[in-house]
Amino acid sequence: MNIELGMDRQGTAAGMRPTSYMRPVFAALDLGTNNCRLLVAKPLVGGGFRVIDAFSRIVRLGEGVSRTRRLSDAAMDRSLSALRICAAKLERRGVTAVRAVATEACRRAENCDDFIDLVERETGIPLDIITTHEEARLALAGCAPLLDPAIRNALVFDIGGGSTELMWLEIGKGGRPRMIDQISVPQGVVGLTESYGGDRVSAATYVRMVDEITEALAAFEARNGIRRAVENGQVQMLGTSGTVTTLAGIHLGLQRYERSVVDGSYLQIDHARAVSRRLLELDFAGRAAYPCIGRERADLVVAGCAVLEAICDTWPVTRLRIADRGLREGILVDLIAANGV
Repeated sequence: MNIELGMDRQGTAAGMRPTSYMRPVFAALDLGTNNCRLLVAKPLVGGGFRVIDAFSRIVRLGEGVSRTRRLSDAAMDRSLSALRICAAKLERRGVTAVRAVATEACRRAENCDDFIDLVERETGIPLDIITTHEEARLALAGCAPLLDPAIRNALVFDIGGGSTELMWLEIGKGGRPRMIDQISVPQGVVGLTESYGGDRVSAATYVRMVDEITEALAAFEARNGIRRAVENGQVQMLGTSGTVTTLAGIHLGLQRYERSVVDGSYLQIDHARAVSRRLLELDFAGRAAYPCIGRERADLVVAGCAVLEAICDTWPVTRLRIADRGLREGILVDLIAANGV
């Protein structure tokens, strides 16, 4: 899949109505537990797409949901504000087809239907609350081009705000992945941070976090025997999440986050553990000082490190490939195929 990044200044005000004379413009919106993210793209001749606009904002829609089972008024207001910006971009770019999805926070919240109705009334954006299986399928569609066709199996994961998705794959002829099994565990960085803290996290607390996640992964290992395949050198690991891109950026010493450097790079697991230990020794302010983290994510990153550590303890590969792509790119692939482009 060819993905080009760029800012096309020729957006129109035609809205989301397809016309016979308009070149198609597609949009993918992912309203997650922590982030609201949008990609707008035009298809390329010969396959793939060119990103012409993007938006990302931390909204913490799932704040408190693990305790209350409800979306708070403040979280809904933050998310609605971000979605209004997205709606304006859809209009300005003349988007002809859009899919907007909501994930774990909305799957859990008892009042999410009311929120979905409010979003459509206020912004015109119809949000689709997708299943964990659909979330995994879309994430895989987005990052599959980074899989090595020469390695028989792959473990792909996405550490989210409200849950962590894992996919166990067989790589077939031509590098085409086939899903063998998939699991969603309810340990995400927002919920874990609310449970264990996000300022100074002691070593003992960190171990308890890792143990909780490791226990949640045990059934997936038991039914698939992935560890044996890892020991036989038959498994590649691919991670798509803010956690892994952040750790890669810190390891590379980036003074500001650069997607072109991080996406598709490899991170040795011992290097990832070293960065995690360094972050664990810091408080909120110390972590926030890293340009690849900042204040908006400084309380969440240790929880993400714990999830990654549990994954790597359970399946001890030596290196991880980093994907700064996933669900939104998967939506775009689907939209382009569905529209016959």
